[in-house]
Amino acid sequence: MNKLLRRKAILTGEDQPQEHRLTPTLSWPHLVALGVGAIVGTGILTLIGVGADRAGPAVLVSFAIAGVICACAALAYAEMSTMMPASGSAYTYSYGVLGEVFAWVVGWSLILEYSLVVSTVAVGWSGYAAPLLEAWLGFPMALAQGPELGGIINLPAIFIIAVVAGLLMLGTKESATLNAALVIIKIVTLALFVAVALPHFNAANLEPFMPFGFAKSTSPDGVERGVMAAAAIIFFAFYGFDAISTAAEETKKPERDLPIGIVGSMLICTLIYMVVAAAAVGALPFTRFADSPEPLALILREIQQGGVATVVAAAAVIALPTVLLAFLYGQSRIFLVMARDGFLPAALARVSPKRGTPVRITLITALFVSLIAGFVPLDEIAALANSGTLIAFIAVSVCMLVLRRRAPDAHRPFRTPAATFVGGVAILGCIYLFLSLPVQTQIWFFVWNGFGLVVYLLYGMKRSLAGG
Repeated sequence: MNKLLRRKAILTGEDQPQEHRLTPTLSWPHLVALGVGAIVGTGILTLIGVGADRAGPAVLVSFAIAGVICACAALAYAEMSTMMPASGSAYTYSYGVLGEVFAWVVGWSLILEYSLVVSTVAVGWSGYAAPLLEAWLGFPMALAQGPELGGIINLPAIFIIAVVAGLLMLGTKESATLNAALVIIKIVTLALFVAVALPHFNAANLEPFMPFGFAKSTSPDGVERGVMAAAAIIFFAFYGFDAISTAAEETKKPERDLPIGIVGSMLICTLIYMVVAAAAVGALPFTRFADSPEPLALILREIQQGGVATVVAAAAVIALPTVLLAFLYGQSRIFLVMARDGFLPAALARVSPKRGTPVRITLITALFVSLIAGFVPLDEIAALANSGTLIAFIAVSVCMLVLRRRAPDAHRPFRTPAATFVGGVAILGCIYLFLSLPVQTQIWFFVWNGFGLVVYLLYGMKRSLAGG
């Protein structure tokens, strides 16, 4: 039992061996752009259709509920990331506060989250890119869709993962600078959608507002619907700020920049989401764009704005990779820290002296998620990714509350206001969202973590450097 609960001292980047040390090159504008780039993406560009299919016009309420829960979790992240300015996000905090077995479960869940997020976004990007490739280049749709849609393999999804991984291997600052430019394109695109769709707003499209009720229930077609069922899926649309916390070691002034990046990006994105979602469900009956892989472009075509729809689709193709960049970046840093701790081969923690980036682990991560993106359906990926995120959010909120009691006088560069209330809302809200996920998703989550615990007991516990 002592081995399961052993905790490690959290090392900052400067404490790491030279070959494992990341280079601090980022400031708060980079972090805000990283957060907005991660958060505003597949959720609003593609999953709004999935959410509307499950909640109808009340998807607006689903967005609000998911946003409040994520805002509380973001505040917990802001406090923990400034107390422990090290890579690894929720995995690192859990290792330092709760103990090794909890850190392993969280790290294993984060592997699930980040891998599936990257895959989901790549599939979402392909949903916008494939029609353009077919129209402009005659690219066969059989090679742009997975088997679930009658295709063979989703090659555009695999291609974009390769491009983003290559960019990340070139350098962190270079990636962040390009990301910031693409984020601006993305925001301008969403503003264009709102400007064109809002004049077509029809209150009749909001009736009935809550056709499937509030709590999760199974409809006759076997799909689990309701406001909370939709919130549990489009919760995917709000997270991304946790990727900022993985950049702690590469941030010049983490005590100042991390809270600005985490909280600032959440506030900006919540405002964007509510406005875009309102314009979408008001412009067209939700049944006409529910479950579309490109709902915003479809809405524009339905209201006779085909030219703008093409612009939005093209902009999505350009800008969605910002989400890929943020999450692929975050996952490679989590793998890096797990390798430092002995849970993965130490060679994977090696940082390129020329580029200052973990090239090996980035390449392996890209290969792994490409296989998922090429063959697995979008909605199944998103739901399963959410389960891993919910566990991470719960863990970070618990860490914050435990440290408030264990070390009340510890230095906290950022203090979460009303910490007990905020932490409680994040924990209880995430538990409720988890229970609102499809049953099949919950089963797969427990299978994944059951397998992970077996791996830990047979492999990870012995290799852990905390016991050495």
